Amino acid sequence: MNGLYTYPGGRIAGKGCTVQYLIMVAFNLQQFQISGGPEWINLLSGDHFDLEAKPSETSASARSNPALAKLPPNEEQRAMLQSLLAERFQLRFHRDAKEGSVYVLTKSRGPLQLVAPKDPKAFPWAGGITGGWFGGGMRGENISMPQLAARLSRFLERPVLDRTGIDGSYDFEFRFGGDDNDADIPGFLMTAMNGIGLNVKPAKGLVETLVVDHVEHPSEN
Repeated sequence: MNGLYTYPGGRIAGKGCTVQYLIMVAFNLQQFQISGGPEWINLLSGDHFDLEAKPSETSASARSNPALAKLPPNEEQRAMLQSLLAERFQLRFHRDAKEGSVYVLTKSRGPLQLVAPKDPKAFPWAGGITGGWFGGGMRGENISMPQLAARLSRFLERPVLDRTGIDGSYDFEFRFGGDDNDADIPGFLMTAMNGIGLNVKPAKGLVETLVVDHVEHPSEN
């Protein structure tokens, strides 16, 4: 469910994708940044669709060769998805932006506990020690600071702004707590980031949202 993959030659394929998920990918948004629309577009409980698309041979994406199928689409492919949503799902929307609650990711005064990635071609990822929930701590693989900020944003349900000034991708691991770590996600993530030499602090900033004004079930192929 909700899987979109990129392949050499610019081809993209989606399996079991809900409309809200496609909007998230097409506009590079988190779920909390999308509002409006009927229940059938919901990220988890909505109707599922498969899709496959390929750019024209003259496009820049036709020459792309992603190292992993799970890597996110490039900007041209995102534009393709936006067109698909507009043409096939009749998506109409407007954007809203206003000051709200955000988090800021910065370096702390402690030493950085980041190491060079064991596998520089690994999929950029951060999450629980065992790959699921946060029981036992948190780890990251081949992840850059902007990617880490985006990952934290998903868990915290607020924008996370990268202000670390750290370039490159890293592995990290921080073991902390036990099976109850998920009871306080913000508190756990702040502790985990501090454990690897970073800070996550609440702040005020611009929060952008996409409001769905109209959407329909897709037209026939």
